[in-house]
Amino acid sequence: MAKMLLTFVDDLYEDLELWYPKLRCEEAGYPMRLAALEINRHVGKHGYPAQSDLLLRDTRSEEFCGLLIPGGFMPDKLRRDPRVLSLTREFFEQGKLVAFICHGGWIPISAKILAGKRVTGSVGIKDDLENAGAIWVNEPVVVDGNLVSSRTPLDLAPFAKAMVEFLGRH
Repeated sequence: MAKMLLTFVDDLYEDLELWYPKLRCEEAGYPMRLAALEINRHVGKHGYPAQSDLLLRDTRSEEFCGLLIPGGFMPDKLRRDPRVLSLTREFFEQGKLVAFICHGGWIPISAKILAGKRVTGSVGIKDDLENAGAIWVNEPVVVDGNLVSSRTPLDLAPFAKAMVEFLGRH
């Protein structure tokens, strides 16, 4: 299996929730591609730029071992894109890592993959997660099968550690 990770990116992504796991996973030998609707420079909520290098329409889940979904306002926009939802479902159904943090849970909600799963996320989307059938847990990181979820940037260290541990086992 490929050792490459995928992340979704668009404007107003949560800067730390993309960059901390990206750098931590790359240190562990899992480079990451940034897929977007357009090849462009995307600006995070706090102004940090991220250059996409892959078009969502050209992205194939078979080429990756896992998916990172950072939070911010970006997930609310991207969850409306059918390709984002189908890719998220493919990663989940193939047993590959689906890692999401904070408001990143909006994409798995819209992909309809959370029913009966233990997850966490921002308190701001707790009701959304529960309404999608998930069991919300107030912990820094929750692992349920191939889903790894976390609450906020304060939880990035255990979140990234759980991602690397999952990848090392699969």
